Amino acid sequence: MGKALIKWFPEISDHAPPPLTHEFAHFFAGLLALADWVGSDRQVFDFIEEFDPAYWTIATQKARRHLRDIGLDTSDTRLAGPATWPLLSDHPAPRPAQRIVADVETSEKLIILEAETGAGKTEAALWRFAKLFEAEEVEALYFAVPTRAAARQLQARVNTALKRMFADPVPEAILAIPGQAKAGEALGHRLPEFRMRWDDTDEVRPARWAAEHATRFLAAQIAVGTVDQVMMAGLKVKHAHLRGAALSRALIVIDEVHASDAWMTEIQRSLVADHLALGGHAMLMSATLGSVARAAWRSEELPSLKMAQVMAYPAVWTKSECFPVHDVDTTRKTVSIQPQCGWSGSQASQLAVAAARLGARVLVIRNTVDRARETWRACADVNPELIFSLNGIPTLHHSRFAAEDRARLDARVEEALGAKRGTGGMIVVGTQTLEQSLDIDADFLITDLCPMDVLLQRIGRLHRHTRVRPPGFETAKTIVLHPGSGLDALTHMPENGLGAFGKNASLSGVYLDVPGLAATLAEVVNSPKWNIPDMNRQLVESATHPERLDQIARENGWEDYRRRVTGKAIAETQGAKLVTLDRTLEFPSLFPDDEFIGTRLGEKGAILALPEGTIGPFGHPVKTMALPVHWSLGLTGDEEVIVDGDGPLRLSVGEKQFQYGADGLTKVEE
Repeated sequence: MGKALIKWFPEISDHAPPPLTHEFAHFFAGLLALADWVGSDRQVFDFIEEFDPAYWTIATQKARRHLRDIGLDTSDTRLAGPATWPLLSDHPAPRPAQRIVADVETSEKLIILEAETGAGKTEAALWRFAKLFEAEEVEALYFAVPTRAAARQLQARVNTALKRMFADPVPEAILAIPGQAKAGEALGHRLPEFRMRWDDTDEVRPARWAAEHATRFLAAQIAVGTVDQVMMAGLKVKHAHLRGAALSRALIVIDEVHASDAWMTEIQRSLVADHLALGGHAMLMSATLGSVARAAWRSEELPSLKMAQVMAYPAVWTKSECFPVHDVDTTRKTVSIQPQCGWSGSQASQLAVAAARLGARVLVIRNTVDRARETWRACADVNPELIFSLNGIPTLHHSRFAAEDRARLDARVEEALGAKRGTGGMIVVGTQTLEQSLDIDADFLITDLCPMDVLLQRIGRLHRHTRVRPPGFETAKTIVLHPGSGLDALTHMPENGLGAFGKNASLSGVYLDVPGLAATLAEVVNSPKWNIPDMNRQLVESATHPERLDQIARENGWEDYRRRVTGKAIAETQGAKLVTLDRTLEFPSLFPDDEFIGTRLGEKGAILALPEGTIGPFGHPVKTMALPVHWSLGLTGDEEVIVDGDGPLRLSVGEKQFQYGADGLTKVEE
């Protein structure tokens, strides 16, 4: 074997290894793991029982061919033309933000794009990728979004764009969601012995190699998935080095970067820093990124509130520069916004029904599933014919539906409220699941009070397209529901997703920053007309900047609560640093138990496998049901599920019982 090594690698006879750095050791470990995975394919590399001195030559030829087949060698992949705007779109000219992104030098490793919802950020990211690919700066793209639903929506959109951008053979966008296998438009079905059958062919498709296993997702040439997959490359978990090495050739795009909490942000920040240090590229996108987050990403000091409020928006940022976007053609909208004291289901339904009776398509976003159900039932009791429906069955939109039904609900919402929607009044009730990724164009918005960045996301679903509006709704209108008793009580006991559970240093909740909520409500009360996007910067900073939040805490006697909220964020950041893989340190001999390290804080609910042939409330088969954490106590997900009932399904899991109907999953109280 020693003689063979000299023959195969003659340079080792008179060459010393390069100086070893910790960063190189981490990268090489990942590259070696990736090579081992590729080389372990028995269908490509036959097992050789006896030593063959010529094996290296034969194996090298096979490896080169196989790397091309599975997409790790992209030398055969070509753009369909120059990386100019016509490669992306038939629109006569790009939007100014898109043009500025495209004009940023390809040597710039980090770009931050801040622009309002509907400004074409996705196309800007794809154009940036085309520019970098043309310049041979990157070979791959990973498009990261906050949720699985958003990933499914975007994967189809990106895959369609690739058919225009690339010459044959056109790479397929894979869907990077564990438990699902999708490449392009094809769905994969797992077979024994780690094999995969694709529904569009009986042949083996090596180009879909990366889509067939979650560990290989980041090795795909084009992938769209949750941000969690990227974060797995930055944690002290199994296969982190393989993921990081595979990702090193890619442009990482993180959309809705503002949506991450302190824990997730720290992990993402560390991973992106390592990626850039390897020569990779990253692009961060947000409609509502505050100066606190932007300063952290750009490693700069936080500007004062006064300075932050006057910074350019929309804007494109690099590590050292800001490029204001002067978009005279931006679709600006004036939003008439007003507070509504009282936020019961009946109060929300009265507003929704009144608007729908006038012909408006009404979007109602509540902070919790319980309040959404309460609102939906109140609307249905008065005017059931105005309620959003799927397959003729009145329903609403939230997270407690089977995955198969959720996908159908997403499609139906876009049909009811999207660019090609019909006319006539309708009420769509839901939760945060309606905030992102769906193409929603409502005439009238009713929303619970929420943080400013979230509120602007929700307003982005209002008057999104140019169309003739019903009389009385020519101007965008939003009503913000808030508790009639004020916000002070929320610092002691949460309600409808606002405020926090817990005492002393422990806090948990959906939207627990009460000073931030108070700042948001103050803007709603004091500014009845919002000019979007011109006021976005001022609105976000006025409700998120520490100077403003400290002031509100002092005025309301919430200093202690504010310290606890800030302490929670600091603790999450420090906790994330403990589990983040630091590639500047010596290669670790052993990782901690990765079962206890997650990309998101909090426990995960059980996922139940339903019996074969189970038909859901909308008349279609359903296979799995995800339970909320607080309903999963004592369950692992491996339990047998007994299903009864022809109307709402009754699910029995051990001693627990649930009901699944047109309003989603509910727990049957004993």
